[in-house]
Amino acid sequence: MNKTKLEYIWLDGYEPTQGLRSKTMIVNNFSGKLEDCGVWSFDGSSTKQAIGNNSDCLLKPIALYPDPGRIDAYIVLCEVLNSDETIHPSNKRATIDEDNDFWFGFEQEYTLIDLETNRPIGFPVNGYPAPQGQYYCSVGATNAIGRQIIEEHLDTCIEAGLNIEGINSEVMMGQWEYQIFSKNATEACDQIWASRYFLERITEQYNVKVEWGPKPVKGDWNGAGMHANFSNGVLRESGDKNIIDKICEGFKHTHKEHIAVYGDHNEDRLTGKHETQDINSFSYGVSDRGASIRIPIATVQNGWKGRLEDRRPASNANPYDVAAIIIKTVKEALKL
Repeated sequence: MNKTKLEYIWLDGYEPTQGLRSKTMIVNNFSGKLEDCGVWSFDGSSTKQAIGNNSDCLLKPIALYPDPGRIDAYIVLCEVLNSDETIHPSNKRATIDEDNDFWFGFEQEYTLIDLETNRPIGFPVNGYPAPQGQYYCSVGATNAIGRQIIEEHLDTCIEAGLNIEGINSEVMMGQWEYQIFSKNATEACDQIWASRYFLERITEQYNVKVEWGPKPVKGDWNGAGMHANFSNGVLRESGDKNIIDKICEGFKHTHKEHIAVYGDHNEDRLTGKHETQDINSFSYGVSDRGASIRIPIATVQNGWKGRLEDRRPASNANPYDVAAIIIKTVKEALKL
């Protein structure tokens, strides 16, 4: 009889930033298929998702990935339901209006924090390293700090079947990025959460924590975002600059609604400096990394066919929230 470890993972009810939770189920003779992962339950009163006298919440499996970090194991990504099988309020996945027309690519930035110093890895105990800039896409022991962790995470994501498209060190020392893409909006969000889980677990053995916050170091240091690259059939096929302007104007009119779900403490990052637009302003432009929405030069060169990049989401934003409101805004703008 073969025994398999199924690590059920889900999002808790903490606000304003949800966290990951997980627990292991051991099953016999597992088929390796999602449909054979049963619905499970957990104590929602311990995760801010229920009250003590009615504490059961349900875990509905929605994605299955091999777990390279354990023997005979998978991770089971779940959405949370109430005990009567209705959608739980913390279940942001259910808010995505998916019609298989939207493609999403997320650029997930993060910072690795040394637990002994509580500063980004590579930072001296007192003072600061050399000014930022030399660390971006860098090589060498004095610049690319933490590469062993990043490479392990990359290999894990690939072996798990996630569509990770690349990695690079970022502008600030100890800051890194990876990219996840899918031709299905919900799948892209699922894989961001799976990849975050893998990174959190990998860092446990290095005495390092993952800082998802958008401004881990105050002052003249870049913050961390989760830039959302997106397109739908109209953006990919119309070849009409006016259509792109119309969509961008739609984002302008809903700027406050987007900012409200684009991550906690994002005001510390969106200052108009360090490749950002001020949080109270909205702009868009070709190849403009200081804009709210960047129109990539490749889109222009391809006859105004391609993608747009929303640079406002913070690194700690919930990708389900981000995808849901982007899809809604694009669809509403195209109706006008």
